[in-house]
Amino acid sequence: MDPVVLSYNDSLLRRSDVALLEGPHWLNDQVIGFAFEYFAAERFKSLDETIAFISPEVTQFIKCAPCPGELAIFLEPLDMASRRLVFLSVNDNSDQAAGGSHWSLLVYHPAAAHFAHYDSQNGGNSLHARRIAGKLEPSFGAAGGSKVCFVEEQCPRQQNSYDCGMYVICNAQALCEGVEVDGSAVCLPVPSITPAYITQQRRDWCKLIDRLAKA
Repeated sequence: MDPVVLSYNDSLLRRSDVALLEGPHWLNDQVIGFAFEYFAAERFKSLDETIAFISPEVTQFIKCAPCPGELAIFLEPLDMASRRLVFLSVNDNSDQAAGGSHWSLLVYHPAAAHFAHYDSQNGGNSLHARRIAGKLEPSFGAAGGSKVCFVEEQCPRQQNSYDCGMYVICNAQALCEGVEVDGSAVCLPVPSITPAYITQQRRDWCKLIDRLAKA
């Protein structure tokens, strides 16, 4: 049995999903998707008209979609081009199915036609992030027909093989906090996102899930 622990908007977390947060484990689509949903619906609700969080399964579909026309129709309701920032979690899996072994964060700035990639494993997901950026570029379009810029941004480095998903969540949170404070969302507070901080964040997310489940 794998009972449901929390049903939150479009997210469903089972006991096995929450267990990934409790131990030294790689996070799955469900946990990252829930974090993004919580950010959009509650933590950064004040930025609702400014930012968009794209779920891991939708990002994977974008990366693997074979037909540009079909992808354009799929993207239209998401209204990503009207947002100031679009957050996508990048998986290194090469097919449509869930899975993989590494996560990173891709952020698109539509007004500047700029993709910023934050990878806690020193560019390990660069190929996958660039593939997603390439799929999105025709739909977003750059001013004057110029090519969309792609930059590998400086970000905290993971010290193990399993915390990449937590770095995606924490990096996204830090960037959104920057938008709240001064409208900036490029540079991360690298010194403050330490391995100890990441470990504490695992505990904090477990507590949050428990609180929401009891609400």
